[in-house]
Amino acid sequence: MSILERSHLAIIQEVAREGSLTAAGARLNLTQPALSHSIRKLESQLGVKIWQREGRSLVLTQAGEWLLSLANRLLPQFTLAEDRLEQFALGERGTLRIGMECHPCYQWLLKVVSPYLERWPKVDVDVRQKFQFGGIGALFSNEIDILVTPDPLYKPGLKFTSVFDYELVLVVGPEHPLRNSQYVLPDQLIGEILITYPVPSERLDIYTQFLQPAGIAPRQQKQIETTDIMLVMVSHGRGVAALPRWLVEEYASRFELYPVKLGINGIAKQIFLGHRETDEDIQYLRDFIELAGMNQ
Repeated sequence: MSILERSHLAIIQEVAREGSLTAAGARLNLTQPALSHSIRKLESQLGVKIWQREGRSLVLTQAGEWLLSLANRLLPQFTLAEDRLEQFALGERGTLRIGMECHPCYQWLLKVVSPYLERWPKVDVDVRQKFQFGGIGALFSNEIDILVTPDPLYKPGLKFTSVFDYELVLVVGPEHPLRNSQYVLPDQLIGEILITYPVPSERLDIYTQFLQPAGIAPRQQKQIETTDIMLVMVSHGRGVAALPRWLVEEYASRFELYPVKLGINGIAKQIFLGHRETDEDIQYLRDFIELAGMNQ
């Protein structure tokens, strides 16, 4: 059982500040007899005097001065801790950990994070790339709070919200024969070098929704990590790529690129934000999802 408690430090601090037991008791909502009893009990348990009387005044002993110094250091920390915990409880402070399962979504995410940080100055945002292939497990293990993915996997305990619609298109350079086509068919990519992110083909929509159903494969698949380098390669005729139309339009001022519809009907996709159902009451998490839905 601990002897020294927070209430003891508060008493020592208030008596030193007010100069009398009566005034300190009023500040602490304690009667003078109750405060005196608390001091005597503490001194008895510690085996050391905290105050000594000099005339009508209470003067701290050496031990009392040390405890006062401790109180001045610790009590503000207690107050800060309680304020912070209250903010956490109200969803006003924390760290929002975002896992990415979508390479081209980083540019979209920037549009959401910037206004979000302005709206929530006491909440930090941590974007983690290592969950490109294991986001569901990361949500369940509490390693991340939100998963950005175009391919939600609905599991009990998780909730996915669609926040952004987009079209997946073929991207070609200015000298490519398909640049003015209304749409492209799978067999027209047989002789192409398909530039993709370093993702297995079974997780790429250009394969699963376009090429594989037609039994078609490109001449070569080349994997490139960064969007900028990928689009430089495409604009210089070193291959073609499948990317969101909005991303191609954003890069249009930097590279000469031409988006072509994949198939007669195109390929429609969505970006989803997944989170744990148990986190529904976290205000700053709900607000991020709401803000993301507004940045179409």
